[in-house]
Amino acid sequence: KLVCGFLGAGTLVGLVRFRVLAKSGDINMNTEHFHAVIWIDHHVAKIFHFNASEAEQQTLLPENPAMHVHHKSNTIGSGHETLGQDFLHEIATAVASAGEVLIIGPGTAKTELNKHITQHDPELKKRVMGIETVDHPSDGQIVAYARAYFKSAGVKRPQ
Repeated sequence: KLVCGFLGAGTLVGLVRFRVLAKSGDINMNTEHFHAVIWIDHHVAKIFHFNASEAEQQTLLPENPAMHVHHKSNTIGSGHETLGQDFLHEIATAVASAGEVLIIGPGTAKTELNKHITQHDPELKKRVMGIETVDHPSDGQIVAYARAYFKSAGVKRPQ
């Protein structure tokens, strides 16, 4: 089931429910899930709150997506502009209720998010359990990866 709406200036939010957890049109994340995983690149952040049997997705898009800047040889940098602080703050706010968070993604956006959380939300930083490089998996693969990650980390808390 897909529910879309707008939150904030220019940020599109879409919720995809693997199981219907709330009424159609509800754009609030379910806070019953202990774990969250964020898959992020410079164009989108996919946030999943999940337990062992269900997951809830929130997709955030930056107001002004970073564009790939022409990358000249023998220069330092990824060829991407940095992510906006408002976008990073919105992502951090979306996982603020999670007990444990995993940040994954293919490039430098995950480290930009981690740096933002470290500087602006030290309480959330304590709950970031890992930062992993993962290419472009499907939504189901993201949740499966996160479940396996938390299980292999010996987490005894509810998934």
